Formats: sequence, structure tokens, C-alpha cells
Amino acid sequence: MSAPSCPACRTLMEEGFMIDQGDHSTPSQSEWAEGPPERSFWRGLNLKGKERIPAVTYRCPQCGLLQSYAHKV
Repeated sequence: MSAPSCPACRTLMEEGFMIDQGDHSTPSQSEWAEGPPERSFWRGLNLKGKERIPAVTYRCPQCGLLQSYAHKV
């Protein structure tokens, strides 16, 4: 996917990603997971059997708007 234009400014957006903090504060890329969130006592969220796709985030250099997309590879 080519970089989208900002819907507010019509400026070309910059590609990047959002950082999540995993176990022991290890940084990782944010992911999209299908369905509603289901709580898990031991893991925070139950992700078993859910499709997960890394999310790419674009940022407008002019106004700072962020837009995330999860494309299947």
C-alpha cells in the first residue's frame, strides 16, 4: 500500500508503527486481533484462535493525525 493522504490536511502521510510493551517491557509492533476482546486471568487477553495481523500506522507530518491499517500479508 502506498502512503495515504491525510484526510484533514491532504498532506502525504509517513509510514511507521505503534510500539506495544510486552513481557519484561520488551517492545513489539501493535497487532490487530479479530473479534471483541476477551479477558484472561493469566494473560490479560485471550487471543487463542483469533487471527492477528501487524498494524502499520501512518502519521501526518503537518497535523499529527495517526491512521492505522492491518493488511493481510
